[in-house]
Amino acid sequence: MRRIIRLTCLALTLGLAAPAAFAAPAAYVLEPEKSTVGFETDFGPDRITGSMPVLKADLTLDFASPANSTVDVTLNAAGAQASFPFATQAMRGPKVLDAGANPTIHFVSTRVRPSGDGAEVDGKITIRGVTKPVTLDARIYQQQGSAKGDLTHMTLRLTGSVKRSDFGAVGWSDMVGDEVRLDILARVQKAD
Repeated sequence: MRRIIRLTCLALTLGLAAPAAFAAPAAYVLEPEKSTVGFETDFGPDRITGSMPVLKADLTLDFASPANSTVDVTLNAAGAQASFPFATQAMRGPKVLDAGANPTIHFVSTRVRPSGDGAEVDGKITIRGVTKPVTLDARIYQQQGSAKGDLTHMTLRLTGSVKRSDFGAVGWSDMVGDEVRLDILARVQKAD
């Protein structure tokens, strides 16, 4: 199953021309205290939800030419939390994330393609030391309180899914769903 993440550039969604100061690719830094990496999967008739800390995020956004945008994010798998305490321990353990041997999850974009009202961001994700192609869906918004056209503080919402079996994370497959749905809210600011 193909995973899709769309990157909707503010200039496209709001019909704005990119200000001259943002006509070239610009580096952005993550505001980790204002950002969340959320996930959920099925647990019988219920859901397990959780979050994972971001260790590092390098973002380059080009509002005039989305194809020049890049994303490189490293997550702290060893710090992942689930909505049930026993699920946190199981998730970090050797049958799922194997965080002791593989403490991080890494995503790096390989191509950004405009599509409809946004763009598809192709990339590679590494979980448990296994790297697979993935495409993620994103929306970019000005942060509340920003002046019209001010692109210094942005909010990115990324959604998509991965199959844990693709990465050998097959523990408790009789109780826990294979699809892990991602909902990531990242607040970023333009680097000085």
